[in-house]
Amino acid sequence: MTPGTTLRRATIIHGYGATPEDHWFGWLAGRLRADGVPTTVPALPDPQDPDPAKWTDAVRTELGTPDERSIVVAHSLGCLTVLRHLRSLPDTWRLGTLVLVSGFVDRLPALPELDAYIGHGCDVTGIGDRVDRLTVIRSDADPLVPTGHTDRLAGLLGVRARTVPGSGHFLASDGVTSLPEVRDAISS
Repeated sequence: MTPGTTLRRATIIHGYGATPEDHWFGWLAGRLRADGVPTTVPALPDPQDPDPAKWTDAVRTELGTPDERSIVVAHSLGCLTVLRHLRSLPDTWRLGTLVLVSGFVDRLPALPELDAYIGHGCDVTGIGDRVDRLTVIRSDADPLVPTGHTDRLAGLLGVRARTVPGSGHFLASDGVTSLPEVRDAISS
């Protein structure tokens, strides 16, 4: 363990319909903790019927103002929520690592029930400039978030999306219970 490792901390933000125990979140949290990185996976309120204000408040409470030692990983609707939180911060913040999995800022044709939550998305201008290490990950065949949505978000943030073939929406039901690509993005 390096001296800097003990200073880092990670937060994993789940998405719509999920809990901290679902998909690959527990696997990633376990690996990060084994690497000496304290990690939390908070439960966002009412994941089956998410309220933007309640989710934003929960993320604000969990993340506060990040710094260079902060690691934030978000999945799906959690990505939009994290981006909205970052957008709301004063201009002095900096984030060490941000990994967005199946992220988007546009409405999803497959999930019209989230239209009210998504609204007009989020202006992400300048967010990428405040993140030291930014990674956007997508599948090549996501049935819920069109690949073009994640590619567009990556472009708005000034990066290219990395593709993990055959991973669907990165759900346990897609066979994804570990996601080494996220750990690699944090470790590299």
